[in-house]
Amino acid sequence: MSTDQTTRPSTGEPAGHEHGFTLRRRRRTPWVLGGAAAAVAVAAAALLATTRQETSPNEVAGATLVVVSQEGQAAEKALVDFVGREVAPRYGIEVEFRGLADSTQLNRAVSEGEVAGTVYQHRLWLDQVLEANPDFREEAATPVYRWGFGLWSDKHRSPQDLPDGAKVSLLADPANEAQGLWLLERAGLITLEEGVDRWRATRDDIATNPKNLQFVLLDFGAQPLALRDLDAVAGYTLNFTTAGIGQDKLIFAPTPPDEFAAQLTIGSRWKDEENIRKLVAAFRDPAVQEFLATDPAVKGDLLPLAG
Repeated sequence: MSTDQTTRPSTGEPAGHEHGFTLRRRRRTPWVLGGAAAAVAVAAAALLATTRQETSPNEVAGATLVVVSQEGQAAEKALVDFVGREVAPRYGIEVEFRGLADSTQLNRAVSEGEVAGTVYQHRLWLDQVLEANPDFREEAATPVYRWGFGLWSDKHRSPQDLPDGAKVSLLADPANEAQGLWLLERAGLITLEEGVDRWRATRDDIATNPKNLQFVLLDFGAQPLALRDLDAVAGYTLNFTTAGIGQDKLIFAPTPPDEFAAQLTIGSRWKDEENIRKLVAAFRDPAVQEFLATDPAVKGDLLPLAG
């Protein structure tokens, strides 16, 4: 069992986002005929909107296929822009990037066919999303890249320099907590129980913690802000470089496992549509891996898959 002490600071962020409709009350009128006509018009407009929503761009020949990620992710945008510019035309499709605000919004847009896919999540995160939203219908179509992931510190130059009782941040969701624990085990700071699934491990699976590390659970946005107050942070390179933190603060970064590779996630309803089959083929094109290995727009943030 673990000997850690866990701190859960409040980030002040809302627990979720509400999605709904604004209902507007119709103006009262003395004219029955006018009211009936208005009702017919409203019903017709609603029917037309429903009809439009039933036809996804995924089903329309020549439609632009939108691939989404979270807003502000420049490296992921650069990747999708590259596919749209250099690869997609060879497969007879048009691809463009769009940034959306949060995980639920992204996945709902994919599930409902508003967009063709997303490239921001690994399989374990997708499993969490689907468990929390059983009405979503999505699946991982193909791995695309690996995120840079490592141990960051503003105070120490190597994992071995961490003092007894060091405060170390892990990401606050189960899937990415597991990757953080995998990283700490690779760094020689902890060991996990024998036989435990490394990709689903939790702090309860820690067998030894010789430095008596104290774990601080933070979300993605809070980790870079907390770097100066902690001994180390286990997190994604992209979050730190986006926050303007140099990679000289990265003190340990082994090759990330492909179990945490980012997946092109698609809506299950459209997986057999010609547009989506061509989209998957485009992201599997060898040119994508060459781009990830060589282009400075993604260097260190997005890594190619293992050969």
